[in-house]
Amino acid sequence: MNPVRVVFLGTGDAFAAGGRYQAACFVESSETSFLLDCAPTALASIKHYGLNTDAIDTVFLSHLHGDHFAGLPFLFMEYIYVTERRRPLYIVGPPGSEEGAMLLFRAMYSDTALQPLPFPLEFIEVKSWKRFSIGGLDFNSFQVPHQDDPISLGYLIQVDGRKILYSGDSGWTEDLVEQSQGTDLFICECSFFKTRLPTHIDYQRLVENRSRLGSKRIVLTHLGEGVLRRQKQIDMELAHDGLVVTI
Repeated sequence: MNPVRVVFLGTGDAFAAGGRYQAACFVESSETSFLLDCAPTALASIKHYGLNTDAIDTVFLSHLHGDHFAGLPFLFMEYIYVTERRRPLYIVGPPGSEEGAMLLFRAMYSDTALQPLPFPLEFIEVKSWKRFSIGGLDFNSFQVPHQDDPISLGYLIQVDGRKILYSGDSGWTEDLVEQSQGTDLFICECSFFKTRLPTHIDYQRLVENRSRLGSKRIVLTHLGEGVLRRQKQIDMELAHDGLVVTI
């Protein structure tokens, strides 16, 4: 099997804790490349780390909070004016993804958004517990406790024989334990060190359940200030902007 490479484009929370970029990962395999979320800082990060924007086939949106999807208009502008994209771009997300993305595009670049796109743009809106195949990818989506309307999703993605679990933004749920079994990489949010909320995961909760998580490698991201201040007290792997994980 060929290796799959995951580049952490942004590992901060909505407030760019520690001066970090916001949520996005670039995943590259021999068959396809895709984004896990597309923060406003995603395009800048892609270019900073010397990655190829035109290689992206699919964007997975975990939910429709701005720090996770507001980078789409910048990506569209890149494909219109810089790389002159012609092949399709697929965007997978919860119901409401197309409406939200296009409203944002029109709000940010109204003149350009009025013109037909020079490339096919296909939105695939999914609900919880759905299985799909697209462009060399097989994935399951499942609802996680974060934003309820529209829903928030986690993804279990299979590519080149590897399994990647992505929590998106999520409170603790037993579904993460179930979905992590047999995975090669679990990219898990960790917004807080000890503060316990129903809509985000804290480090202490992960410590309590670490032995139950069945992934070969767990990397924590979406890190808040409290987590970053206590890095010396943390013995799980913390992502940083530019981290490359090969599986």
